[in-house]
Amino acid sequence: MLRNNLSKTSVSRASAERAIPNQASFSWQAPEYDYFEKPPKWYWAMGGILLAIVIYALVTNSILMAITFILIGILGYIYAQRKPRTIKIEITPSGIRVDNYFYDYDNLRSFWIFYEVEERVKILSLHSQKAFLPYIHIPIGNANPIKIRETLLYYLPEIKQELTILDHLEKLIGL
Repeated sequence: MLRNNLSKTSVSRASAERAIPNQASFSWQAPEYDYFEKPPKWYWAMGGILLAIVIYALVTNSILMAITFILIGILGYIYAQRKPRTIKIEITPSGIRVDNYFYDYDNLRSFWIFYEVEERVKILSLHSQKAFLPYIHIPIGNANPIKIRETLLYYLPEIKQELTILDHLEKLIGL
């Protein structure tokens, strides 16, 4: 696990700014998310759960809930079938660019790299200053996590994070 193998040194922004070499940057490409081929049993299981919720909604006379979960099921099916596109990620002296999105360092608190090859977890996690959805997960793909870490240490402190319950649930159901 990279988080255990890499030095746990955190660098303050002030000391990092003094040590920045000429325009330290790094870029790579990766699939926008991990795609898992889903067997027919997966679709049957998800369909069964969805059907049970819709039946419950109809029995309790909650038509709006039934319609909502039918729409969630349709969108979920479309999302499950969709193959990921390749995105370009770039760490620059002014911030981090992920395709068309730009994250300025002034709006970020810290970073952490989750890299567990056996569990297929390869994520750069940025802790933003936003109260709603404070963590931004960026795929690492086949990029060198040590190079990513070395580059980011010039701009952000490295502070340990934990994966959330939603992250574990997402992995469990194969999304």
